[in-house]
Amino acid sequence: MWVPGGEFLMGSDHKLAQRNEKPAHKVRVGGFWMDQTHVTNRQFAEFVKATGYVTTAERKPDWEALKVQVPPDTPKPPDSALVPGAMVFVGTDRPVPLNDYSRWWAYAPGANWRHPQGPRSGIDGKDDHPVVQVSYEDAQAYAKWVGKRLPTEAEWEFAARGGLEQATYAWGDQLMPEGRPMANIWQGRQERFPVVKPVISAKAGGALGTSPARTFPANGYGLYDMTGNAWQWVADWYRADYFGEQAKLRTVADPQGPASSYDPDDRGVPANAPKRVTRGGSFLCNEDYCLSYRPSARRGTDPHNPMSHLGFRLVVGAEDWEKSKLKQAMH
Repeated sequence: MWVPGGEFLMGSDHKLAQRNEKPAHKVRVGGFWMDQTHVTNRQFAEFVKATGYVTTAERKPDWEALKVQVPPDTPKPPDSALVPGAMVFVGTDRPVPLNDYSRWWAYAPGANWRHPQGPRSGIDGKDDHPVVQVSYEDAQAYAKWVGKRLPTEAEWEFAARGGLEQATYAWGDQLMPEGRPMANIWQGRQERFPVVKPVISAKAGGALGTSPARTFPANGYGLYDMTGNAWQWVADWYRADYFGEQAKLRTVADPQGPASSYDPDDRGVPANAPKRVTRGGSFLCNEDYCLSYRPSARRGTDPHNPMSHLGFRLVVGAEDWEKSKLKQAMH
């Protein structure tokens, strides 16, 4: 879909905004084309079939890449523990304190894009669901193949807002206008996040997880699932203080993000550990723990860390559109 570009207020000073979203500041972006949906399992399968690409989750973990994301005194695990796999949401069967995500996430050997919840899971019948369990490197590899690129953080937020200046959500200021769900977010009915014992999300195929592309209404630019369903990689390095630095400038044109990472809020992880921005929230976002189904919400994620609620979509500049179409036709 064509996203016309323009000037907008990036970030938010809303009462729901986190510190890393503040302050709202003027940014200008040029027009660009953006994928209407997340890259799907079908599309990613075509890429793998054509290229033989092996994703991060399907390779033995690299301790040199892992150790920068853990406390400096963490000993190297035995080689027997460094097996291909990825992080999977496992939930809990009872309420737990929400200050320790290890209570509802676990490393699952054998989890990858074909098996998002572990080796016993699969994607049969889910061709139109977002591909997940893909790292930043995986997203970049696919982007190169199709002649596109990841959006900058500014492009992503401009597109997610759909022309609504400073609206709370991608569709307006009400979470569920007239009681209608507008995004695939946590649908717990009897228990709070992350309790999954009685929680089933019918629209996610009978189990908690992603929903097919185009299940929910598009935003003002015709883009689906800009928030909810699966988090999305964007190009920029993540700095928690980046918006504050940008706000000191006059209107910024097409910002490309900071030169390095900085996240003092991730307990036990060095503040300068490399992280890329992820945007949009996922089917796990909820009012109890995560309000990231808002266009201004942002977080930093280890670029080597695929997860069961993390995917991507791509953009292409107006000047590269014809080249991209030709490359896709060749595939």
